This record gives sequence, structure tokens and C-alpha cells, in this order.
Amino acid sequence: MERSTKSSPWLGDACSLVDSFRSGERSPVEEIEATLQAVESSSLNAFSFVDGDRAIEQAKNADVSLPFGGLPLGIKELDFVKGWPSTEASLVFKDRVSSHDSTLVERLRASGANLVGLTTASEFGGLNVSISRLNGVTGNPWNPSRTAGGSSAGSASAVAGGLVTLATGGDGGGSIRIPAGFNGLLGMKGTAGRIPRGPFTQIAPLTVVLGCLSRSVRDTARYFDVCAGYDIRDPYSLPRIEGWEQNLGSYDLRGKRAVIAPTLGSAEVLPEVEQMVIEAGELLAKDAGLDLVDVKVNLPGLGLEWVLSNMSQLLADLGELWPDCEEDMTKEMAFGVRFSLENFNLEMTAQVEKNRTAANETMAAIFDEVDFIIGATNPDVAYPAEVTLNTMVGERMVGPENNGALTIPANIVGTPAVSIPIGTHNDLPVGMQVIARHHEDALLLDLAQVVEQERPWPLVAPGAPL
Repeated sequence: MERSTKSSPWLGDACSLVDSFRSGERSPVEEIEATLQAVESSSLNAFSFVDGDRAIEQAKNADVSLPFGGLPLGIKELDFVKGWPSTEASLVFKDRVSSHDSTLVERLRASGANLVGLTTASEFGGLNVSISRLNGVTGNPWNPSRTAGGSSAGSASAVAGGLVTLATGGDGGGSIRIPAGFNGLLGMKGTAGRIPRGPFTQIAPLTVVLGCLSRSVRDTARYFDVCAGYDIRDPYSLPRIEGWEQNLGSYDLRGKRAVIAPTLGSAEVLPEVEQMVIEAGELLAKDAGLDLVDVKVNLPGLGLEWVLSNMSQLLADLGELWPDCEEDMTKEMAFGVRFSLENFNLEMTAQVEKNRTAANETMAAIFDEVDFIIGATNPDVAYPAEVTLNTMVGERMVGPENNGALTIPANIVGTPAVSIPIGTHNDLPVGMQVIARHHEDALLLDLAQVVEQERPWPLVAPGAPL
């Protein structure tokens, strides 16, 4: 870990920063001042809005006895903070202001977190890229010319770039895990419903979960302690479970069975990345006492089904602004709405639901034989930031479409999945994804902690803050 100074943001994890507040080593005011200065001077374009004056006032009155007392926190710009912009990363809503806090934001405020500002995202969260017409390009701190992934682009860039120790994220098709993998962070997608999404919860298509981008396993565990648990305004949210952080490392993993399937049967994964995942999976199995078994894994990509099933919510969001707003939208998002309006029908809806059921059965059949599926998080390292569709770079195809084959299945089925840093290729991070059965989120955190303890990853990118 690089050494933090009084004039730069904390370069350890979020929990150690709170510990430093409690010990008097550092004050919340010192930290927020360093954070705001770093954000202002950063070239990453990780924040789309900063509420500096309010953050300084909050720091002066921080209760550091709380779980995240005084901690500067980035909020993904697809979330809602009363009085802050509510753009959904789109020119369509560039002047809209939120009238309320989301349930997640309410819980984070109650934990003592100091909300710094909004981190950039892809438009409506519909693409796993770090570029939008509203905000431009958000850079990857390992190489600012490369994508930070998406849709939680700014959150990943800010945390890996040394600007804040923790930021919120959301994952409807890989939007936490993909940027976590590209930026060398821990990215956990909990079981669907783990963290409530209210108020005004959009029910369909039942693939979106909330979470965070973090530098350590314990940071994510503490985040679950603060944010997870049932709320009546999200009827599909799960009952509260206590002790995520306290119980880390307490689960017996020995003898559980795992299969290593880097491609999950359908993605085209760079050979070097595939080999890294195999080696990291074997080391994890050895360290955790897992039994590796040979089970066929062939999870359907479900990209088209996922895209089409999301379009109805987007159209509802646009309301009477459509179609006049089409020219203000990212061309890929506008095309998705237009295509769905012209082609999506009852027959296609029926096929989508048949495919979702088939995906459930496929995943269940695998979990009849194993406890964990180990694969790649991303098929490649971070590609050029300007890429928004699959394209040729040199002699190989790169882009966001292939990523979904690795991440979307866990969203369709609702199972928990975590991206764990396992090293670098061409000086860019590689992530390993582990998927578990529903409600076995704690086992994934324990597996991630095994990797963290045996093969610690850099908490920030080299040279951060940038």
C-alpha cells in the first residue's frame, strides 16, 4: 500500500480510514479537504457532481463511532440524493434534480458516511462502458486511455484512482463486477434483493442489485452490514442478516466443490486471461480446501433477452419525452428503445421468459453438482475507453458485448457473484469471478478473503491519486 499523507486522500481501505479517525491519527476534516483537492485536480473525470461545501460541514460534525463515520463516499449518479442532480447520466435529464434520497442513501447517511458527490456512469446504466454524451470519458487509473468499465465507471475509477476509499455501485448485468475487474477492485453482486432499491422500486426485469466498489473484503462486508436488509418499498428485498463483517472468515469451506470454467461456456476469453483464471482458481481451491470437479458449464449469454427486457423500464422513465428526446440519447440506447418498440411483441416476450427459465434450470443443474463456479470476470483487460461496441483492436475483437456473456447469467438467475483481483496482464488488472447459490453471499466473501490474505492486491492503481 502506498503511504497516505495529510495532504492526499487515504490510500488504505475504508475500514482503516475510519479506524484512523477514531484513533486521532487523521480527522474527517483533513480527509475531506484532501479528497476534494484530489477530485478537483484529477484527470480521471470520475465525478460528475461534487457537493464540497456540504461535505466539509458534514466532516466538522462527523460521529466517528458510526460504521462509516466521517468517511468520504462517492454515490453512483444513477442513484438519488435529495437536492443533487438526477441525470441518470443522460442529456435527456441534465437539468433534473432529485426530490428524495434513495433507501440506500438514507442508510449510508445513518452510518455516518460523508457524501462527496456523484460518480459518473454510462447512460441509464445500459452499457458496460465509461463514456457518455453527458460526461465524456472516465479514465481507468491504471491507464487513463483505457475504459473503466461500466456502468459503475466513476465509482471504480474514483476508488482505484485514490480519490475515495469507497463508492456505491449497481449491477444489472455486470455493472459492479466488470469495472471491479478492469480496475483491480473487489466487486460483489449480492443475491437479488440483498440491498433494497426503493423508494419507487422498478420491479422488472428483476436483474438489478445494489452494492459497492471497494478496496477490501471487509469494506464490502461492512457495507452489507449498513445497507442490506428488507425495506417495505422494495417488495423483493431480503430479510436483514447481521454480522457480515464480524463473521468474515468463520465459514467452513473445506470439502466444498468448485468447477473452474473461465469462459462459462459461451464467452471468448483472451488465452492469457483464461490461463490466469485457471491458475488463480487452482490456488484458491488449494488454500480454501475446495475440491475441484469436472462439470460441464455452458451458461447461455442471454444478451438480447437482457437488453430487451430492460427497455420497458427505460421507456417508462422517458415517458412523454420520447421520441423527441431521441437525439439527446446515446445512439446505442436510442436504438435499443426504437428496436424494441418496433420488434418486441408477445411472442418475443414469451421466448424471453422461456430463456430465463432455461437459464435458471441450467444454473440449478450445475449447482446440483458444485458449490462454486469459478470463471473470468472480463474476457480481456480494459480496452480503449472510446470503444462502445465490439470492434477490432489489432488482431482481436474487444468491446462490451462479449463481457455480458460472463456476467449477465448471474443477474438473470439472481445468484450472488464476486469479482476478485488476481493480478495483471499487460499492466492492466484481471479479475476472477466466483458464483455461488442464492443466499450464500457470505461464502463468496470468505473465498475473496482467502485470496486477499494469500495474494494481496494493490489497493489503488500505481501512481494514484491521478
